[in-house]
Amino acid sequence: MTLILLVAHVLTVLVLPVLVVGLVNRTKAWWGGRRGPRLLQSAYDLFRLAGKQPVVSEVASPLFRAGAWVVLGASVFAAMIAPALGAYAPLRFDHDFIVFAYVIGLARLFLMLSAMDVGSSFEGMGAAREAAFATYAEPALFLLIGAGAVATGHVSFAGLIGHLHESGRFAWAAPPAVLALFILLQAEAARVPVDDPLTHLELTMIHEVMILDHSGPELAAMQYAAAIKMTLYAGLIAALLNPIDPAANPLGAIACAWAIIAAVAIAVGCVESLVARLRMRWVPPYLWMASGAALLCMVAVGWGGAR
Repeated sequence: MTLILLVAHVLTVLVLPVLVVGLVNRTKAWWGGRRGPRLLQSAYDLFRLAGKQPVVSEVASPLFRAGAWVVLGASVFAAMIAPALGAYAPLRFDHDFIVFAYVIGLARLFLMLSAMDVGSSFEGMGAAREAAFATYAEPALFLLIGAGAVATGHVSFAGLIGHLHESGRFAWAAPPAVLALFILLQAEAARVPVDDPLTHLELTMIHEVMILDHSGPELAAMQYAAAIKMTLYAGLIAALLNPIDPAANPLGAIACAWAIIAAVAIAVGCVESLVARLRMRWVPPYLWMASGAALLCMVAVGWGGAR
């Protein structure tokens, strides 16, 4: 059973991001009355970029090219800690959520460093925005972790997320927790309304302006890492809502988790089709909503425990 879950989790981390991006794009195309790209179009785009010769600025140091691979490696490592199939993660240990947060922070650090290494004022602007907005998103994650730990008594990421539905406080804690995770998904994966991955206006970009000078394999690594982070947070929502115990019924838990991840991808596509990108000054209040929802989740957990 453990081998089945391990293989399924690896597929979720490495293969499902391509399908998640495809579902988002097909949903947006459906809302626009278009046929849209194929589900695997992003895979073809990544292979095309991987085969191209990169163009590197003369003032860039080796950190510029190495940064993309650090971002990708850190994203994959974080996804191995985060649960996606329920109360299971390949890299599971006590207080692993602290390592998860720091690994995500490491990816963000190298993303900003590689952006500033080329000496572009536009990319420096994007790095400053990324650093500022991250300070609004990180408290929501730790508030959610605290609420899950109080509700379940577990001290591992997979335990406190995957076992929350077994507690008597799940009905009260789940809605704000899902809302907080969905906003974190939009922030970490640079999706609308926080950012727009399709825009070409440098003054309005956050993530995309930081990778303007990347090309070839490095650009593919950055795009793949963003897709992994989107799938990672969709997997957290799936682990939170998945009612099937992966230890007792691994195939059922895998099928349910993948169905929830697909539903989250469709929800992301619907939001991006119906909501415009926020003005830059409205992004921090929107991210505060994630912390507010996480705080509400903690209050719901505490109220449920006091009853």
